[in-house]
Amino acid sequence: MAKIKLMTDSASDISFENEKKYDIKVMNFKLVMGDESYVSRVDFDNAKFYEMLNSYDGIPTHSQITSFEYLKEFEKYYKEGYTDIINVTINSNASATYSNSVMAAEMFYEEHPEAKDKINIYNIDSESYTAAYGYPLCRAASKISRGATAMEAVNYIKNYISKCVIYFAMYTLKYAKKSGRIPSAAAFVGEVMGLKPVMRICEGEIKTHEKIRGDKAIMPKLESIAAGEIIPQTPYCIIYGSDLNARDDMAQIMTKKLGYPPADFYQVGAVIASNAGPRVVGVMFRSRNR
Repeated sequence: MAKIKLMTDSASDISFENEKKYDIKVMNFKLVMGDESYVSRVDFDNAKFYEMLNSYDGIPTHSQITSFEYLKEFEKYYKEGYTDIINVTINSNASATYSNSVMAAEMFYEEHPEAKDKINIYNIDSESYTAAYGYPLCRAASKISRGATAMEAVNYIKNYISKCVIYFAMYTLKYAKKSGRIPSAAAFVGEVMGLKPVMRICEGEIKTHEKIRGDKAIMPKLESIAAGEIIPQTPYCIIYGSDLNARDDMAQIMTKKLGYPPADFYQVGAVIASNAGPRVVGVMFRSRNR
């Protein structure tokens, strides 16, 4: 009988509730702020991290999850009798975490050749961040609980990712400028002129989709883009940070426009907030343009 283990990393931003509900193993990124080192989701929750970020003048750095960390988990689940491991990681263009997981699988089979016919390890590059792989992983978990096979779950996740897109906006360019996500000159001009970039995450790339003027234009623009591009009647998720009002307002706007509410909410954790800032809002959905 199949015994399937689901894994991901903390940049998937799945909630603690879903982590427990679906028995998902979350590999937590380590961060450094000044002289202090932390483990995300262990040493702080999101609210605490936002407080730390607001009082910190620099940009936190996070390290990749190593192949040895993955190897340890793969060996653990093999000993526990799992027949399949499905691991979905942060965008490989931004972190070596995915390649490390692939290397760990190779190391595992080299050290345990007898395991080749006993356990399958599927490592999947999300090509994205946050809800773009956190949500389909949770949905795959639900399917497995209803009898789906590991390969059916893998195919579902890969198919979802292939159609997925995120549009989001940052209320301040301070963090994107410091992290290098937006060139300093462009960020300076944007701040002076009150311009807000609407960012698009797709196929492993983060690009400025267009620029709008003022905070009040953010949500209407996100609504317009999502409504015009979403595959009709498919689920979508709201992505948000420290501003709970932005979360609720975005959900209300999208519900009114599409006629149905968000499937879930994803609050950005330390990895995403370090680069985009704590106050963000966005929409994740499957795009008819992909």
